[in-house]
Amino acid sequence: MTDKTGSNAFRCGYVAIIGRPNVGKSTLMNELIGAKVSITSRKAQTTRHRIMGIHTDEDTQYIYIDTPGFQTRHNNALNKNLNKTVSNTLQSADVILFLIEAGTFGSADEQVLNLIPKKVPVILVINKTDHIKDKANLFSFAEGIADKHHFAAIVPVSARKRFQLGQLEKEIRNLLPQGEAIFEADDVTDRSERFMAAEIVREKIFRFCGDELPYTSTVVIEQFERKDKLRRVFAAILVERNAHKAMIIGNKGERLKEMSTEARQDMEKMFGVPVYLEIWVKVKSGWADNEAGLRAYGYE
Repeated sequence: MTDKTGSNAFRCGYVAIIGRPNVGKSTLMNELIGAKVSITSRKAQTTRHRIMGIHTDEDTQYIYIDTPGFQTRHNNALNKNLNKTVSNTLQSADVILFLIEAGTFGSADEQVLNLIPKKVPVILVINKTDHIKDKANLFSFAEGIADKHHFAAIVPVSARKRFQLGQLEKEIRNLLPQGEAIFEADDVTDRSERFMAAEIVREKIFRFCGDELPYTSTVVIEQFERKDKLRRVFAAILVERNAHKAMIIGNKGERLKEMSTEARQDMEKMFGVPVYLEIWVKVKSGWADNEAGLRAYGYE
């Protein structure tokens, strides 16, 4: 660790990633920390919780906070709670990454921008730049957005292809306060393994079922056994109707088996040990006293 009084002093702080739904916030955070701690999906609004990802190098600890996409429709309690999570996160951040999609800036983006407190430095991050063929158009697009707010920096990136993420990290470091690390150097998230297991299963539901399944489907980890060289995970997917259960199970249980296998593989990468995984699909109304459902094993 270097001299605290100079420009090379150790820096540590919270970096909130904000943007409308489905602009790539979770993908960006996962790539910045080098581990998958926030679920991703083509389906908008898969992040329901405030997820923290941590990356530490020799002179900086970056504590990234992936927020739910801000909802412009306040017609249910879930959306209101998600928006409250976003607003609270912004107030406590040291740096804000305002993420937009290259070539697109609409009323939903404008509403998110208006939420940002004036006292917190903001970096405009223009994602999915690989989709723009004419880079001159990208430059004029960035100029137009720059007129809307005083940004500390503007960085075009492609999170999925890791384009310019090193430059983005440098800009973030310049804005972080000096201070000691808050987490251990090898920590990648503040969430428990049990929580991450549920998130991984939930991601597979969205990836395999797409728009067929409503957001009301949830995942409960009924049992989580942690041993030195093994994790035993017993999960229940809770759905509203028998028809939803059939969607997840698939023909002869094939969809659920594929989901279980991919979920187990992701858990093994995260936990660093073999994982034995069982997943049941249950209808919520009968969850407490009805064990009917199809079970799949993710363990090979």
